[in-house]
Formats: sequence, structure tokens, C-alpha cells
Amino acid sequence: MNERSMRRRAVTLVGIGDDGCVGLTSRAMQAVASAQWLVGGERQLAFFPQFHGERLVIKSSLTELMERIAEIASDNNVCILASGDPLFYGIGGLVVKKLGAEHVDVVPHPSSVQWAFARVGLKWDDATVLSLHGRKRSGFLTRLKQLDKAAVLTDAENSPAQIAAWLLGAGETAWRASVCENLCGPDERVRSFTVEELALVTDISPLNVLVLERTDSAWQPPPVIPYLSEDAFAKRMPKKGLITKREVRLLSLAALGIRPSSVIWDVGAGSGSVGIEAALLAPQGHVYAIEVDPEGVAICRENVAAHGVDNVTVIEGRAPEALADLPAPDAVFIGGSKGSMDEIIETALNRLSPGGRLVVNAITLENSAEAYSAFRSRGLTPEVTLLQVSRAEPLARYMRYEAMNPIQIFAVEIPRTKEGMA
Repeated sequence: MNERSMRRRAVTLVGIGDDGCVGLTSRAMQAVASAQWLVGGERQLAFFPQFHGERLVIKSSLTELMERIAEIASDNNVCILASGDPLFYGIGGLVVKKLGAEHVDVVPHPSSVQWAFARVGLKWDDATVLSLHGRKRSGFLTRLKQLDKAAVLTDAENSPAQIAAWLLGAGETAWRASVCENLCGPDERVRSFTVEELALVTDISPLNVLVLERTDSAWQPPPVIPYLSEDAFAKRMPKKGLITKREVRLLSLAALGIRPSSVIWDVGAGSGSVGIEAALLAPQGHVYAIEVDPEGVAICRENVAAHGVDNVTVIEGRAPEALADLPAPDAVFIGGSKGSMDEIIETALNRLSPGGRLVVNAITLENSAEAYSAFRSRGLTPEVTLLQVSRAEPLARYMRYEAMNPIQIFAVEIPRTKEGMA
């Protein structure tokens, strides 16, 4: 046994379920019995009416609570009660961060997710946990596209019925939905529904876990890298050229360096094809698609809805003015500038996170010259790719190549420190 494991810890985190003391191990009961202070929510503390030490109720201000626990733990044994596994969407992470792992002993209890899968009778080593508890629903549908089994932690704003309605609106109905309520408690209840049925249910306890399992046996996860044909998007006609071709999209998205949680600006979004594929690559992030043309805005929104990506916000407005109130981006794509290329690049460079990427697609000589000048005048040397794509097209009973417009792709990466940028 190493020195760290032998040292007495000032604080013990004990996981507890709705069955209270009945479900606790002897080690957990001993931690409660030897504590001078017992910390927890009112529901957890109520399981120990026999405890004669000091009590501290967990309320809203966790920052103040951590300070108080640190103060108490300097001279007392402290036991903190937390639902399920304290290190699984619980208070445990905050406690360990504040006090240090060497001062905290964790006695976990099965989490609500473990109990939910046990009650439904599903193995869950291949499942993904999605938390909407205290979180926005944005991106939920996009992430769900990649999954065939998930547990969803809910709250009053994102109840199982509301989530089902959200799925129903997006045409995502091929799911078996199991609602597991008050797990391990005296009023535990587990029910299974279709998505359509669940959207109408009104008597679900706020303490629940939603288990989703796909019912479509032919389902396959989408490709890791999207590569959608132009025909997959609505677009302005007869201006078919106003959509970024898929070969160009592929290189542009790669140049953006998108990560799962990236915040992305798609400036001059047009049909939204780049923004939609960026959203699929960043299911935990968000895309802001900016378009000034009203017809383009309508088409962009139509495409976002058709592809079921709920982490894209379409903004009608002219850049750079429309960028002022947006969150700082990790990646910026400029597909159209309406004559404001220099100003948009200036705004993007000022707002991009350190290490972020800026990519500009330019078709005209004027846009290419303006983009290159904008970068060089600010002390940046862009990566420049001239892309000329030809596709085979039928000609009678033969095939011939038909060339598409050449395009220049400019890409720069923001230094981790902005020294050297004019």
C-alpha cells in the first residue's frame, strides 16, 4: 500500500442513492459515523436523523460552500453526501479541485445511469451519457445523430416529454425511450414509450434518467468526415454556383482545424453547406452562420432544419457589424464578404481564440488580392491553395471532364500569443 493511500483524508465523499442508508456499504456508514461534520442536500441529510455532529446543507452557492468546507476540514473530519457517484456529474470534481486529491477519499455509489440501464436490462459499455441538466439543448440532436444508445440526464426545462417533442419535430422517431424515475426509491417507476407517446406524457417525476435505444436495425452512424453532394442542399436557382462545392468544402473544413467543441463563424453562409458540415464535425460546439441576403437566409434555415443540426444559429445581417455580439470563435470561415473583406478579416483576427484558424475562400481576382493584402499588412503569411477541380460528365455514350471555377483557399493560424501581429 503506498503512502498516499495510507494517509487519513480530511474529507470523505460518500455516494448515496434514494434508498438512503440501506444501500450504503459498511465503509460508507463508517465514514458518516466518524465524521464531525455532515454535508449534503436536505434530502440526503434527512437519511441520518441520528447524526449528532454539525450539519451543513448544500444550497446554491457552491463557491462559498467549497470555501466553508475547506475551512472546516482544517480541524475536523468532514463527510459529504452526494447522489450516486460523486465524480459523475456530481460535486466530487469541485471538492477534489479545491482540497486536492490527497485530502479527499471517495466512496462511490452506483450512479443513476448505472441503475437505469440495470432496470431496463441493457448493457451500457457502448452507451453515451448526454447531460441536459442545467444545460442548453443546443447540439443535442447533432450529437444524437452519431449514437445508437444514450442515457440523458434531464431537468425541468429539458424534461423527457420536451426532449421527445424535440426529436419528433426533427423526424427522429426510431427510438425506444425508457423513463426511469426515482431509482432505488420507494416510488421507483420504469416505463418505455415510443417517441410519439413520450411527447404526450405529463406525469414524469423530476428525478429521472431517460434511456434512448435505436429501433432501426439498419441504422449506421454517419461518416466521420461529412462529404455531402451539392444536391443535398437547397440553393438559390438558377444561381447554382452559389454553393461551395464539396471538394472545396472538404479542404476548407480541414483547414479550419475544427474540434468537437469548437465555436465557428461561417461568414457569407449562402446555402449554409459549410456551416452545416462544420456543425456535424463540432457536435459539442456551435456554428454561427451569417448571411445578408434575405433569400439566402431563408434557404440556409431550410437546410439547417432539413439536416437536423441544432447547433447552428443563422443570423441575418452584414459582416462585420453582425459579428459584434457573437461569442469568440475558435475557427472562422469567410465564403463571402460583400466588399468588406479587410474589415471582416480584421474583426476575425481580433476575436479569434489563440491557436484559432481563419480560412478565406476567394473566387475573383479582386477578393484574392484583398485577402492576401489584408493578411500581409498584419504581418501574417497565409497558406494559399489554388484548387482546380474537374468532374467527369457524360457526353453521349462517352465521359468527359468538365472544369469548375478555380478557387483560392487562404488559411492562417492565430499565434498562441499575438506578438508580431500588426
